Amino acid sequence: MKKKFIFGLLTLALFGGLTLSVNAQEKKSGVEKAGQAIGKTADKVGKKTAEVAVKGASKVADKTYKGKMAPDGSDVYINGKNEKYYVNKKGAKIWLKASQIRNRPIEKK
Repeated sequence: MKKKFIFGLLTLALFGGLTLSVNAQEKKSGVEKAGQAIGKTADKVGKKTAEVAVKGASKVADKTYKGKMAPDGSDVYINGKNEKYYVNKKGAKIWLKASQIRNRPIEKK
């Protein structure tokens, strides 16, 4: 009797697992795709807002290192402790070593 009961439970679990895996392979509806697109756009807007806010605060509070640029080509800032950093595309301050700071090329007129 116990063997039949256990065998029945295992059979139900097997069929239940197959049913769930079939449902997981269905295509996403238009609403779900739109929700993902909105989420990605909101993420991009949030990162750009953070970048602009941090750069604005850095320009007011800290000095800009004239004639120098970060590895990604952006401005290098110097805080009150003489630490150099730049602001990445996510709005985070990335601290620089002296070897990472590059000379900015001279613009030809």
